[in-house]
Amino acid sequence: RYEPTWQSLDARPLPTWFDEAKLGVFVHWGVFSVPSFGSEWFWWYWQKEKRAPYVKFMEANYPPGFRYEDFGPLFTAEFFNPNQWADILKASGAKYVVLTSKHHEGFTLWGSKYSWNWNAVDVGPKRDLVGELATSIRNRTDLHFGLYHSLFEWFNPLFLEDATNVFKTRVFPTSKSLPELYEIVTKYQPEIIWSDGNGNAPDSYWNSTGFLAWLYNDSPVRDTVVTNDRWGVGSICRHGGFYTCSDRYNPGHLLPHKWENCMTIDKQSWGYRRDAKLDDYLTIEELVKQLVETVSCGGNLLMNIGPTHDGRIAAIFEERLRQMGTWLQVNGEAIYGTTPWRAQNDTATPEVWYTSRPKEGRVYALFLNWPISGTLALGEPQATLGETEVRLIGHKELLKWVALEEKGMVVALPQLSLKQLPCQWGWALQMTNVS
Repeated sequence: RYEPTWQSLDARPLPTWFDEAKLGVFVHWGVFSVPSFGSEWFWWYWQKEKRAPYVKFMEANYPPGFRYEDFGPLFTAEFFNPNQWADILKASGAKYVVLTSKHHEGFTLWGSKYSWNWNAVDVGPKRDLVGELATSIRNRTDLHFGLYHSLFEWFNPLFLEDATNVFKTRVFPTSKSLPELYEIVTKYQPEIIWSDGNGNAPDSYWNSTGFLAWLYNDSPVRDTVVTNDRWGVGSICRHGGFYTCSDRYNPGHLLPHKWENCMTIDKQSWGYRRDAKLDDYLTIEELVKQLVETVSCGGNLLMNIGPTHDGRIAAIFEERLRQMGTWLQVNGEAIYGTTPWRAQNDTATPEVWYTSRPKEGRVYALFLNWPISGTLALGEPQATLGETEVRLIGHKELLKWVALEEKGMVVALPQLSLKQLPCQWGWALQMTNVS
């Protein structure tokens, strides 16, 4: 059994499914999806920081005296079709999904008994959005279902009072935050608890170690659940299950601990923005590059979309997700269930990244640019004549190659027309018997 100490909790092995999954989809959805302007931090930027664009937006579009709470009934979700969402998520090639059950605004997407009249069953959609998506994901896909939960709430008077007392009192976590966590685990049995928002309070204030000990010892998901590292000041990148370290974290080198690169398809925001321009969205080439770099360095990619207030996944997000799935249908063997190789990227040619399957004796070279010369120089793999075989994934024939003197090899790529290429946006060589 795990003790409620970081020393004990950090010794728990991460369930293997998480490392094998490699790709997840993050879904930021909440009352912030109603103004859908600027950022999911809309309330904070408008009311607390009083940033000019937000103040002007409200003055121009809403009556005087309009409060953030008045957005609640406008969060309607009338087009929310959880089966359709599940099908899109499945088509992305992702192996898990993480939904924001509650963001820093405090609004819960399930009918929490600890969030009276500020939840999706009492206000707005009048639906259990968490439960509906969980059911569809489990009925229609093999994705692992996960939930994001914010520990603190910007304007909750109980939290603000605890903060004024320099967190010597613990009214908010004991009456709101912790009961919600126990509630979502017991009710929805998520296999990921993605914690966030420490509110500058230590983990002792949140009783994070106590909750995690229960989660790992006695909860209904104790054997399969994974957690991140955002459990109070000082825990990020140091304690918990997998490390996130910071938003959009992509170190570019191998880390000794399992980590996740959580990032957004919309470069500016996690929530949906009506004011986004086409250039604000990452291209599929950029997303494939993020995936390849992340996986070769031992990480998982958690790719974020923001649905609309009425429950739609905007066409551009759907397109990116389906494009990623199309790419993974061809190259999945070089991504899912792989382990980092001795070299992460190539020394001779930029934008070449490696993964491996030691049991099958395979190394994969993922390259993001098709060379004009028709040959790909690789500085890392050492090939042996008569033993090493090289294939382009999605193409039947073996490829010719020559070894270089010191180490490395040059591979002759097949001469293919655009229509004959196995995929777009990046390709993978499967190499056997290289060292």
